[in-house]
Amino acid sequence: MRTPTRSTDRAPQPRPTLFTPAFIALAFASLAYFTAAGMLIPALPRFVEGPLGGGNVAVGLVFGTFSISAVLLRPAAGLYGDRRGRRPLMLAGAAVFALSVLAYGLAPTPAVLAGIRLVSGAGEALFFVGMATAFTDLAPAERRGEAMSLASLALYLGIGIGPVVAEVTIARGGLTAVWVATAATAALAALLVVRVPETRPTSPAPAPAATRHRLVHPAGVLPGIVLLASIVGMAGFVAFVPLHVLDIGMASSGVVLGVFAGIVVLIRSVGARLPDVLGPGRAIRAALTLSVIGLMVAGTWHTPAGLVLGAIVLAVGIALLTPSVFALAVADVPASERGQVMATTSAFIDIAFGAGPISMGLVAASFGRPAVFVAGAVAAGAGLVLVAATRLGRPRSEAVEHAVEGHGDLGVGVAAVDELGAVT
Repeated sequence: MRTPTRSTDRAPQPRPTLFTPAFIALAFASLAYFTAAGMLIPALPRFVEGPLGGGNVAVGLVFGTFSISAVLLRPAAGLYGDRRGRRPLMLAGAAVFALSVLAYGLAPTPAVLAGIRLVSGAGEALFFVGMATAFTDLAPAERRGEAMSLASLALYLGIGIGPVVAEVTIARGGLTAVWVATAATAALAALLVVRVPETRPTSPAPAPAATRHRLVHPAGVLPGIVLLASIVGMAGFVAFVPLHVLDIGMASSGVVLGVFAGIVVLIRSVGARLPDVLGPGRAIRAALTLSVIGLMVAGTWHTPAGLVLGAIVLAVGIALLTPSVFALAVADVPASERGQVMATTSAFIDIAFGAGPISMGLVAASFGRPAVFVAGAVAAGAGLVLVAATRLGRPRSEAVEHAVEGHGDLGVGVAAVDELGAVT
C-alpha cells in the first residue's frame, strides 16, 4: 500500500488583486480632486496681492485658515465615515470644495476670503478622510502600503499638474476662469466618486459604548506623532530652500525642489511596493533614518552639492514614511473604525504644515536658515527614538503573521500615508 506523502512546503499564494475597477476609479477621483487643489496654489497669492490689495501677512492668513478647519473637522469626518460610509464623505467634500471656490471671486477683502477658505478646508477634510479610508478598505492587507503609495502619488501628481493648468488658465481667462475651472475639476472628482462603490462594511460589529462617540482614535495617535516628527522637518525644508539657495550661490530652488519631488513620485510609482517588501517597522525606521541624514547633510554642508544630496536622501525617506504610517495605523483595527483612525492620523499632517513653518521660522530668525534643517533632523530623530521605544510596527495580529508567513520577503505592508506634503 502506498503511503501518501505530505509536503511541508506551503504552495506560494497568488498576490490578491489591487487594481480593481473601484480602486482605479478612486485613484482618478483623487487625482481630479488634488488637481483642483493644486490650481489654487498660484492663483490665491495673485488674487490676494492683486485685486484684494493684501500683503504677505494676508497671503499667509488666507492659506493658513484652510488648515484650521481641516484639522478640526477631520475627527468628526472619520466618525461619520464609519457610521454612514466613505462615499458620502467624498461626495460632500468635493461639492463643498467646489462651491466654496466659486465664491472666492465674490470676496471683497482678504479677511472675507480667509473665511471662505475655512469652508474649503472643511471640504478637504471630508474628501481626504473618505478617500484615504476607502483606499485602505479596497486594498488587501499585504498590499496596503502599495495602495497608500499610489494614493499619495495621485496627490503629488495633482498638486504638480494643477499649478500648470492654473497658469495657462490665468493667462487666457484671468482669475475668474481659474475659480470656475477649479470648481469644475472638483465636480469631476465627485462624478468619478459615483463610480466607486461604498467600501464601508455592510454589517460592522457593533462598537463598544465607550467608542461610539470617540473623535480621537488611540490607534491613530502614535502613528500620527511619528508622521508629525518627520513632516515638520520636511515642511521647514520646503519653506526655506527657496531662500537658502540664494545664500549658497544658487540661482533658484527649481533644481532642488524638482529633484525632491521627482524622487518621491518615482518611489511611489515604480517603487510603490517597497513599504510592503520592507515591512512596516523596517520601512518606518529606514524612512526616519534617511530623513535625519538628509536634513543634517543639508543643514551642515553649505554648498549646492550638499543641498542637492540632502534633498535626495530626504526624498527617499519621505516617500517611504507616509504610506507606511497610514497602513500601519489601520492594520489591527476593525474595518468599522478605520475612518476614525485615518482621521486621527491625518490630522497630524495639518498640524505639521500649520506649526512646522512657524516654528522653523523662529529657528531661522534665531540661528540662521541652515539651523532649520538641523532642527528638522532633530525632530525626525525624536520620531525614530519613539518608534524604537514603543516597538511601533511589529506584527501584532494573527492575520498579519499569516500574511508574513504566506508571502515570504514581501511581508505585510501594513504601512501608511503623506498628505499634502507636495502642497508646500
